[in-house]
Amino acid sequence: MRTTVLAATLAATALVPATALAGTAPEAHHRPTAGQERPRSAPHTTPAGLAPCGSGQLCLWAEPDFTGAAQTHELSTVDIESCVPLASGTTAQALVNRTGRPVTTFQSAECAETGEFETYPGGGTWVPRSPYTVRAFKIWES
Repeated sequence: MRTTVLAATLAATALVPATALAGTAPEAHHRPTAGQERPRSAPHTTPAGLAPCGSGQLCLWAEPDFTGAAQTHELSTVDIESCVPLASGTTAQALVNRTGRPVTTFQSAECAETGEFETYPGGGTWVPRSPYTVRAFKIWES
């Protein structure tokens, strides 16, 4: 059974306190006094408690919960809308998509749709446990 993007996102955000999703610590939620600037959070930063992955990157981990060997892919090194198999003998079970584009992960190393596959939005999607072993991916134009 495929996990929807909504379910994956909800699972990832359930691991994070509500204040972390705002990108600031609880003590930063005070009203500034005269002369003080209101704290600003950077857009699309990694929520506290989740694995770091740089802006514009697709990050994959060999084990669930962002553990094990990590791989990082960027748009500058990947052909858009082409199947990208993971290196021989490697797989992924957790991922973060911060490419700014949709990414489809595949159970098949050939991006075959006969196995499991799922597409994740690119604005910042943390998936601590893929519903299947990822062997390839495809980054879409939009």
